[in-house]
Amino acid sequence: MVYNDWFSQYYDETYPTAKEQKAFVKYQLGNNHRENGEIIMLDGFTVVYKSCVDLFFYVMGSANENGLILASVLNCLYESVNQILRKNVEKRTLLDNLDIVFLAVDEICDGGIILEADPTSVVQRVTTKPDDLPLGEQTVAQVFQTAREQIKWSLLR
Repeated sequence: MVYNDWFSQYYDETYPTAKEQKAFVKYQLGNNHRENGEIIMLDGFTVVYKSCVDLFFYVMGSANENGLILASVLNCLYESVNQILRKNVEKRTLLDNLDIVFLAVDEICDGGIILEADPTSVVQRVTTKPDDLPLGEQTVAQVFQTAREQIKWSLLR
């Protein structure tokens, strides 16, 4: 089993270094190949996970987190990725669309706080073109890109 290809987002200092994070992920992957949708306790964490082809999706919270809420976040993440990848959820396709998947994770959770649990809303927000978003909801890069396009078109006229 390959443990090199993983993406994770940590919102506290439980595993502060990349080495500790990688060891924790390797431990998880090595010990948790059971049925999808299980809620387990692992090293003081409540963990829910789902597998699809060659990918595993994990959502973890502290031991006192509600497993149903974590399962709701996991379902939102998986369904969002499923829609983004047009039902072709496998490692190669995910890597080709990693930028949009990162945006989806950011839309679902920010700083450890759950922001969204509706996959349709997440997909709409991450696949919306910058021109369709109000200025206040665009990222800095999107604002610069929009300004660059407007300047380019005004100079070409």
